[in-house]
Amino acid sequence: MRAANILHLGVKELRSLMRDWMMLVLIVYAFSFSIYTRARAIPETLNKAPIAIVDEDRSPLSARISSAFYPPYFLPPKFITQAEMDARMDDGLDTFALDIPPEFQRDLLAGRRPTIQLNVDATRMSQAFVGSSYIQSIVTDEVRAFAQRYRDVPQLPVDLALRVRFNPELTKSWFSAIMAIIENITMLSIVLTGAALIREREHGTVEHLLVMPVTPFEIMTSKVWAMGLVVLAASAFSLVFVVQVLLSVPIEGSRALFLAGTALQLFATTSMGIFLGTIARSMPQFGLLLMLVLLPLQMLSGGATPRESMPEAVQYLMLAAPNTHFVMLAQAILYRGAGLDVVWPQFLAIAGIGAALFGLALGRFRNTIATMA
Repeated sequence: MRAANILHLGVKELRSLMRDWMMLVLIVYAFSFSIYTRARAIPETLNKAPIAIVDEDRSPLSARISSAFYPPYFLPPKFITQAEMDARMDDGLDTFALDIPPEFQRDLLAGRRPTIQLNVDATRMSQAFVGSSYIQSIVTDEVRAFAQRYRDVPQLPVDLALRVRFNPELTKSWFSAIMAIIENITMLSIVLTGAALIREREHGTVEHLLVMPVTPFEIMTSKVWAMGLVVLAASAFSLVFVVQVLLSVPIEGSRALFLAGTALQLFATTSMGIFLGTIARSMPQFGLLLMLVLLPLQMLSGGATPRESMPEAVQYLMLAAPNTHFVMLAQAILYRGAGLDVVWPQFLAIAGIGAALFGLALGRFRNTIATMA
């Protein structure tokens, strides 16, 4: 009857979840609105950045440079005086202020190397970082095109042929949407299993289970498969309808292979949720403990930043976390169309880590039940 007990206990977990409206809202939000807003809320490129221009040259070249800034990358430039430049920057009215000095065109045609000053409001971090490169490229292109009409401009001896693979248009939403699913799979699986265990302890239903002919293994396995199934179904729905249909993100590899890897990841993370649930005594404690565990898992797994840029000690340490292998697996399948012949090491690693976490959580869960009995 062990399999039947696991099945019935898992159905009980699903029924309990269906009565928990807050958890249902969290699941729906995490795999729909959260993914969509993360992909769309932050602009892909520079968008409507305010720029002011101090034109002290009043030449055809300065007019040409000024006319090169237009929507959607920049707002129409505000022409100001040099005395107004610092005050407007202090008031936060301009992110960029371009100062074209007197005699700029004459110095350029005479073969000198005149300088244009660009002031940047670095408190607007995303615009400042991207916009500086945009402005430098725009000014350089306009000056080169203008100078070629009057004097020879040496061409570069090497031409760089750029080929961008897997994301030819460098669309940020393609990356953000997939990574949001990966992170939410880990978060929701830990939250649901840990909250299910704590909810039973708070409601006193654990004592009911203790008098039933069920073992700790059956109780824990039922929570693992029930909560894992919910997250697996939600992630499959999100991958198809939110990512592919709504956001139009192309998926290169096999969705079935990705979901198989997700099932292994859920085996590991739900076991981790059970382990954390045995440590915490209440939901507030579980929430604080979750922050200490979840943030390092997500930040150091290679999803936010490449693992190669981290210290070597962190790289080796994070190989013990299932997230690291799951991120590698998911990116290889969904971005690059990898098959099982490529990602089988990650499958084995997640399975091994999941088995270790399951055994550790089961031992802790047995001790917890023994103390309650």
